[in-house]
This record gives sequence, structure tokens and C-alpha cells, in this order.
Amino acid sequence: MAGTKTLLMLENFINGKFVPSPSYIDSYDPSTGEVYCRVPNSGKEEVEAAVEAAKAAFPGWSARSPQERSQVLHRLADLLEQSLEELAQAESKDQGKTITLARTLDIPRSAYNFRFFASSILHHTSECTQMDHLGCLHYTVRAPVGIAGVISPWNLPLYLLTWKMAPAIAAGNTVIAKPSEMTSVTAWMMCKLLEKAGVPPGVVNIVFGTGPRAGEALVSHPEVPVISFTGSQPTAERITQLSAPHYKKLSLELGGKNPAIIFEDADLEECVPTTVRSSFANQGEICLCTSRIFVQKSIYSDFLKRFVEATRMWKVGIPSDPSANMGALISKTHLEKVRSYIKKARAEGAQILCGEGVDKLSLPPKNQAGYFMLPTVITDIKDESPCMKEEIFGPVTCVVPFGSEEEVIKRANDVKYGLAATVWSSNVGRVHRVAKKLQSGLVWTNCWFIREPNLPFGGMKSSGVGREGSKDSYEFFTEVKTITVKH
Repeated sequence: MAGTKTLLMLENFINGKFVPSPSYIDSYDPSTGEVYCRVPNSGKEEVEAAVEAAKAAFPGWSARSPQERSQVLHRLADLLEQSLEELAQAESKDQGKTITLARTLDIPRSAYNFRFFASSILHHTSECTQMDHLGCLHYTVRAPVGIAGVISPWNLPLYLLTWKMAPAIAAGNTVIAKPSEMTSVTAWMMCKLLEKAGVPPGVVNIVFGTGPRAGEALVSHPEVPVISFTGSQPTAERITQLSAPHYKKLSLELGGKNPAIIFEDADLEECVPTTVRSSFANQGEICLCTSRIFVQKSIYSDFLKRFVEATRMWKVGIPSDPSANMGALISKTHLEKVRSYIKKARAEGAQILCGEGVDKLSLPPKNQAGYFMLPTVITDIKDESPCMKEEIFGPVTCVVPFGSEEEVIKRANDVKYGLAATVWSSNVGRVHRVAKKLQSGLVWTNCWFIREPNLPFGGMKSSGVGREGSKDSYEFFTEVKTITVKH
């Protein structure tokens, strides 16, 4: 038919080959609201095929030395770096993020994940103790678990897929991955590089589809003993239910309602632009984004004026615009959800200082149906408001005043989440004191989003179970065994 656009058709990757699917689901370009890609609607049959492939590949892959596996991961990192621009363009189009963020964060970090775990797998040590009075020596060994199920989210698609996949295969496991059905393209593109990198068939299998079909089939499969998931709390609850009969190892990285605490001695020249970025980077669609800003009363008015001015300077534009600070949100449903929180705030009597419903968003004609919104700042809002309690996961942040250190710690901790926090102060003693008392898995002071992959990543309370990082990921994707030798 004349004028019909050709859609990108993805295929599952099982046992080293692309496999067509009998049914597909639509994937949308967030910047236009139009279908541009079709993703396999996989289920039990496809997961079963992936399990058989992963099971067959496990003996050979796990028998390789850490050095041999490390070399394969380094080659895969090289290939991702060589394809950086192509992957960045695809990630930006698929997810709605700016091309600048995809070029500088998502794809470089995806390559680095393989590079990092290729190195770290060579440096783990085991434990050993002696019992001379009994003539015994005890030591530990670690072995890969088997098939690792990896379920990654839509906000940082390739970045978080590789963050899980790299340590799993470095440790000698085989992998079945299910990326989000909304952002599957870069995972599919990566599959084209696996053979060239030297990854044997069946070591990495990618099954595309929805959570209720492909995800549940993977999580409930008795021969997949370990599941690593990043996503929402309701999905994590379902994963826990399905995994329980099989006593699976679970790593669950969930949401956050992250506070920024800004004391009167903060350096506002540094604090304001960093807090704008921590609130609105990637359209606010990062689990680590700031969504509650507590500012000490003596500098509250000054901070608020500067913060709103800086927020208005952030450019919302089409993802391919290199000068844009923000692109499009992931879906129409998600955009409507984020907007609903602003409506709730307005109904409660809160003030919307800039953004949604206040300022005008200018977009090209072809992007009018895209899922865009302006970064939005809310004030005069109570701590009990849904905007202060629930994860919005969009470009919305609330700014409220506080008096004392004790008061703000109590208020910052008064949510069910505990993923990340930022503290701004020039008082070193206060920085350490407050960081220790905050119920957060990560605390940044006078900075944001500076990550050290050697150290644990993860949250407290409803923000998840387990930690990820060099030692933590290695221990998660292996089983430890204690061996005693009497001599």
C-alpha cells in the first residue's frame, strides 16, 4: 500500500540464532506516538527453547577459565564501542531519551559494564582457615549457579541489561534475558555482536515479550535458579510469589522516592544545577532521580528562585536534537500517570511554579502527538501528599522548607522507599552524621550519580532486596561451597 511505513521487526535470539515469532506486539516511537517496531510476543514455548539452549551451553562455558571468559567480555566491549553511534541513535529513538544522553551515558556505560566485569572476575579470592588442633584445613570455592534469568527495565535499556548480564556470564553462568517490551531494540542489536565476540551459542539468549507472558514463564521455570530484576514494586511482588516454590535466588532493584537535603551552608552555585539534573535527567525516568527537595528555611526563597530559573532553562526537545536536555517520556500511559500527580497536587492546593500547565511547550508538528512534558516544580505541598510519598518516575519534583537537622532526617526517611539520597553541606561532620542516619542504600554528598561499580548498589525498605556491584554481583551469581581437608 502506498505510503505504508516499513516497521522494524525484531526476533528472539536463542542458541546463537535469530528465531521468528508467531505473534508480535507494537512498540512506539515516544517522540511521535507512532508504531515503528514490532517485538516478539513470546511465552512458555520460547522460554523453554531458551532454557534448553542455556542448559546445553552451561557445561562448556562454566568449564572455561575466568581468563578465557574475560577475553570474550573484553571483545564484546570493543564491539559495543565500535557501534556506539548506531546504538545511541537506536536507544534514543526507542526510549525517547536525548541522543546526547545515549551517547555519553547509556552506550559507553553498557560497554564499560563488560569491561569492568571482565576485569573484576580475575581478582576475587576465596577464604581459608586452619584448625591445627584437629589437623584440618577449611577453604571455600565458588561455582556458577547455572541459568540466570535477567529482566531489565525500559529507562536505561542496554545499560541495565549489560549491568546484569556481564557479571552473570563472567562468573560462568548462561543467561536468558527479557528486556522491556517497550525498549527492545538495542538488546536485539547486541545479539548481532555476540558470535563475533566469541560468545558460544546458548550462553546468551534473549526472549522478547511482556511480563505476564515471557517474564512469568522465565521466573516460574524450575531450571532457572537465579533471577535478577530491575523494575516496579508490583512486578517484584509477583516475581517473589512465582519464585517461592522453587527457592530461587532473587536480586530485586526497585523504585525510589529520593530526597535531596540542602543545608544553609550549601554551595548553591554547584547545588542548583546538579539538583536540576538529578531531578530531570532522562525525563526523571531514573530510579535515582531526586523527587523531594528539602531546603533549610534561611535559604529556601533564594534556592527556590534559582532552581525555578534553572529548570526553565532546561530544553525539552525531540530526542535527536543534540541541544535538548530532555526528550520524550516512554509511553502515553506513563505520561498520563505523571500528569495525574500534578493534577492531584493542584487539587490539594499546592503551587506549580513552572512546567506542566504553567509554561508552553513548543514542538515540531510531527512531534505534537509525542509523549513530551516540561520539567515541573511543585511547592506548598504537604509531606502526606501522594507527590511526596509515591514514585512518580517523571520530570516532577517537590521543593519544601525545613528547620533543623533532626527534623529533616525524620521527614526524609518517612517514605516506604530507601534507594538514594543527596546531602548538600560544607560541614564535614554534618555530612557524615546525616548520611549515616538516612535510610538509603546510597547517599551522595555535594554531588549526584557518581557511581563506583566496585561498591554495592541497591536500596533499603521497599526499594529492593540485595545489592549489585563487583563483589556483590559475583556472590549473587555464584554458590559458595566450604571444603574441609583433614591431614
